[in-house]
Amino acid sequence: MRKLTPYIILGLVVAAIMLLIFTGSNERERLFDQRVTLRKKDKLPYGTFIAFENLKHIFPFASIKVNIKEPAYWDSLSVEDSGQALIIISPQFFANEHEMRRMISFAEHGNDVFISAMVIDNDVKDLLKCSASYLDLSSTYFGKQGTGDSLVVSLSKPPFKNSYNYSYPGQRLDSRFIKIDTEITTTMGRSEDGQPNFIHFKIGNGNVFVHLAPLAFSNFFLLKRKNIDYYENALSVISPTVKKVVWDEYYLGKRSEYDNKEKKSNWFNSFMRYRGLREALLTAMGLLLLFVLFEMRRKQRYIPVVSKPRNDSMDFVKTIGRLYFEKGDHHNLARKMSSYFLEYVRNKYKLQTGNLDDDFVKKLQFKTGVPEAELQELITFIRTINHNAIGNRQLADFYKQLEAFYLKA
Repeated sequence: MRKLTPYIILGLVVAAIMLLIFTGSNERERLFDQRVTLRKKDKLPYGTFIAFENLKHIFPFASIKVNIKEPAYWDSLSVEDSGQALIIISPQFFANEHEMRRMISFAEHGNDVFISAMVIDNDVKDLLKCSASYLDLSSTYFGKQGTGDSLVVSLSKPPFKNSYNYSYPGQRLDSRFIKIDTEITTTMGRSEDGQPNFIHFKIGNGNVFVHLAPLAFSNFFLLKRKNIDYYENALSVISPTVKKVVWDEYYLGKRSEYDNKEKKSNWFNSFMRYRGLREALLTAMGLLLLFVLFEMRRKQRYIPVVSKPRNDSMDFVKTIGRLYFEKGDHHNLARKMSSYFLEYVRNKYKLQTGNLDDDFVKKLQFKTGVPEAELQELITFIRTINHNAIGNRQLADFYKQLEAFYLKA
């Protein structure tokens, strides 16, 4: 039985893995991806793959381009040329005043701008003299179910031939215009409650279209019944003679300037806004400061003065010298002092001291720089130590001569 135990465990592990694989795949097949991306490459329900691919059928004589840059840095569009169309489909359209004025200038030169977004920036509303309902976009970035389920939109008659209602059982996430300037605005479509959600502005030689239900251009919506007709009719407002159609994805990733400012300072404001967090932050900073101060004090201890190394050999010689001097053995002390002197010369100046003649004195003077007369007197005394009696006076003079040599050499 023990021999079969590893095989039994291995079989159970394999069975568990296979069960997870098959049950996991079935679960994934049943899940519906609720993320709203509206990107041209996304084939998920709320991407715009079908809408982008269908552009070449709606505008067969135009080149299709993609733009990911802000209006000031367009490389696919020219503000001065005509016969161009810019299509922006995004959950939000946060164009500042400078960007919007550039788009208006682009339209004035005989071009079309088609904007479809659930939320529009206040700068855009001010320039177009309109206002729209508010919509919380938080659900679109977390794959959660949005407000309502069953989007219903329609096109106005005129300018379109009929006002048929188009719908699907997906997320609604649309807005509507609350106020528009009827003198410069034409209503092109409406929401389920009959409020305008698609308007047109004639600007110079071109046009600006603003649409508030971008999910009507999603894959899920376009694949439902005949909803593709809504898309084709909505884009039919763009001149069929355009030479270039540019699909914009720059505003898919752009957030409002207010959101950017909040994001940059959010963490610090959160600490300073609440009393408890503010006090905790200040306490932590104070403790950190105290730690740094005490750490500096611990590290910066008093550094003792290190004395210069002493010549113990010289001290020993002096001690022995005092011992001999106190005993009165001047002759022996003089011999010891001379022996030490000659040893010093041999070790430091590499001179032979066997023959203390004039040649030796000249060599020693050359290496030490001590005057030759002083060296001659010192060497003469050393040669005659064994032949002359040495008293206190002679020993003291000999000692001074040696000290003078050591200082000068």
